[in-house]
Amino acid sequence: MVSRVIPVQSFDLVLFGATGDLARRKILPSLFHRFQIGQFADDCRIIGASRSEMDRKGFQDMVADAIRTFGQAGEITEEEIAAFQDMLHYTAVDARGENGWDALATHLRDDVVRAFYLSVGPSLFPDIAGRLRSTGIATPDSRIVLEKPFGHDLASAQALNAALRANFEEHQIYRIDHYLGKETVQNLMALRFANSLFEPLWNSSHIDHVQITVAESIGVKGRGEYYDKSGAMRDMVQNHLMQLLCLTAMEPPARFTPNAVRDEKVKVIEALNPVAPEAIARGQYRGPSGEAYRDHAGNPNSTTESFIAMKVEVANWRWAGTPFYLRTGKCLRARESEIAVFFRDPPHNIFAEDTGTGGIKGNVLVIRLQPDEGITLRTTIKDPGPGGMRLTGANLDMTFADSLPEAGRPQDAYERLIMDVIRGNQTLFMRGDEVEAAWAWADPIIAGWSEANDVPQPYDPGSSGPEDALLLMHRDGRRWRGIGD
Repeated sequence: MVSRVIPVQSFDLVLFGATGDLARRKILPSLFHRFQIGQFADDCRIIGASRSEMDRKGFQDMVADAIRTFGQAGEITEEEIAAFQDMLHYTAVDARGENGWDALATHLRDDVVRAFYLSVGPSLFPDIAGRLRSTGIATPDSRIVLEKPFGHDLASAQALNAALRANFEEHQIYRIDHYLGKETVQNLMALRFANSLFEPLWNSSHIDHVQITVAESIGVKGRGEYYDKSGAMRDMVQNHLMQLLCLTAMEPPARFTPNAVRDEKVKVIEALNPVAPEAIARGQYRGPSGEAYRDHAGNPNSTTESFIAMKVEVANWRWAGTPFYLRTGKCLRARESEIAVFFRDPPHNIFAEDTGTGGIKGNVLVIRLQPDEGITLRTTIKDPGPGGMRLTGANLDMTFADSLPEAGRPQDAYERLIMDVIRGNQTLFMRGDEVEAAWAWADPIIAGWSEANDVPQPYDPGSSGPEDALLLMHRDGRRWRGIGD
């Protein structure tokens, strides 16, 4: 199997915040790799825009350095970098003022796709959107791309949506969640809706529970001041984990179109029950002086969580009685993201209890997002050898890098998402009502902590989180999958 490269239309992509960290680490190297494999037409343009005074040569040199630093080692040649640099342009723009907008307009053409990527703070979204429209730079066919966080509560998300819709139509707005660009996340949809093996079993009659884990081994050092204003709930659960939950729990759309898929995701969010305080475990990592969360956040009295686990219930016919356990945190045992679907035990065990097996267990389907993208299905088989019917577990494992080597290395999530912007495909982007529905569910939970003066439970770096998270599962007679096992 060889990965097909489908060229995109000619485009002018304006990257606001082009000198920032995200642009250097992710966006520009991702664009370079798409250029490397021949997905761009020769006349495509990438126009950097930021408040930094810089000429075109300076920007080209900065991008070359970013590619050498953050691109794929062993895949980069200086000849390719030089060819990519020919596509690069730059203009200094004052997002809140008049300077630079006329110069930016001179770089743009009328007969190509026109896209604006806002790799800037959310406070600048309304200003840039308004300037793009008032100057005539944004056309009715233009696309605008927005990075998270998209608001910090329902009211701020609604205000941002209103500001954007005053200047752009919803079909022009692309709200990025990079988790949706991961190969395995999209394979979850293929696994469910393209295989008759799974979809008939994808309900509460056959699935006992689902665990969704996004664990990180590093802390918040270097971004503690920002993180302390958001916490794990705002930074991860309301967006990343919510998207994984929606794709796992959604009904099959009538057709694979952007709005049909997103309609089903919104229905999942709207079906979520309120979460009781006893169904939530919050934690904050502790450590030696200088290495604790409060040290990294620069706030000795912080009550912001760096870990959260919760039991979530989807109140509809498909999922009634099947809980979803969400878990995410910093400074945990390993960097790992996965969705684990636990099928119910067989209704009757025909094997004698004195075989020493302790009975047979239900299957577990694990969709791994990172670090090694792939899919594993745990099955029960006979333990090889004589001595009667002894049962043991065995995994059917498909790691993409091993199973599909001809397809090349997995592309970065940003690569796929940016190309979808150019194609005009919004399937993997959040719609405005979806964002607002997620905040409407999350806000009462966050408000409840404030009203109760809730303090997160401390946990040790390198652990699996606080004890309360274990108790959350134990009360239901279940256990978390080990992190890093």
